[in-house]
Amino acid sequence: MFVDEVVIEVEAGRGGDGLMSFRREKYVPRGGPDGGDGGDGGSVVVVAEAGVDSLAALAHRKHWKAKSGTRGGSSQCHGASAEDLVLRVPPGTLIRDAQEGFVLKDLTDPGDRVVVAHGGKGGKGNAHFKSSTNRAPRTVTPGGSGERRMLRFELKVIADVGLVGKPNAGKSTMLSRLTRARPDIAAYPFTTKYPNLGRVQIDYDRSFIMADIPGLIEGAHAGVGLGHEFLKHIQRAGILVHLVEPAPNDGTDPITNYRTIRDELEKYDVELVRRPEVVAVTKADLPSAEPVRQELAERLGREVLLISAVTGQGLQTLVARVARELQEMASGVQAEGEGEGGGDGVME
Repeated sequence: MFVDEVVIEVEAGRGGDGLMSFRREKYVPRGGPDGGDGGDGGSVVVVAEAGVDSLAALAHRKHWKAKSGTRGGSSQCHGASAEDLVLRVPPGTLIRDAQEGFVLKDLTDPGDRVVVAHGGKGGKGNAHFKSSTNRAPRTVTPGGSGERRMLRFELKVIADVGLVGKPNAGKSTMLSRLTRARPDIAAYPFTTKYPNLGRVQIDYDRSFIMADIPGLIEGAHAGVGLGHEFLKHIQRAGILVHLVEPAPNDGTDPITNYRTIRDELEKYDVELVRRPEVVAVTKADLPSAEPVRQELAERLGREVLLISAVTGQGLQTLVARVARELQEMASGVQAEGEGEGGGDGVME
């Protein structure tokens, strides 16, 4: 089950109480205080771990509590401190305080970690308070309470490339053709119910992660359709590959559909339309595919690819184009004279 948002309550462990105790042994007169300190309570720690791809493991429990430290012992024995409670989440998880709304940490890379609730400190035993003027203290302190808070976890899929387009544009088919991912594919809208990720191999030692974002429709930024739930996953993609279906089943105009998706991206986050964008018309075997490609290229003033995920036509060209864009992003070099930036081509 794919879960990309969850609200839970976390509570760190309480510190163990200090002990009041006096040494009482034969032949040891005036043994004195020997009550030990309590152990610290466990903290709640969130760690981003490679291989975890969903927040489903957190969704089945609403309250997560770390263990408490144990009480101090006699003979000045320190109580045992509790182990931290570790919650493992996918890289790309944003952690917010659910009540105040501020961001605690954005765990973008594997190994990133943050303590979201600190464990209580152990109390002091009466041996801690002995002095030259107070040889028999009867003072102890209780263990401190652990922090408790409500947290909101938001997963934003981390991918180098995000596939966008209207439902049935061929995103899932292309992802399955280029990677080992096996998304649901069918001839009806909204086949994809959650983002799918796959690794595209460029050559022996180069690859990139591609994400298939569920189909967007007009009004997605305002909560219409499935797009509202998954637009946030596009925000981390460095490059957008926009797939345009030449002959939509609903009879809509493919050029208008392209403009609609671009408008939705801009309304959700204006930075999205400034990302590098590769546009490709899918289903190259259809008679209308080439005319649509030509018209779209003329309106955008830049190259538009023609591909077919079924026959494989143009896929290697698409991969090469994406690889080049990624390399330019990594080196900070802008492509000269091609206008490949997502906001460079303005449709007339």
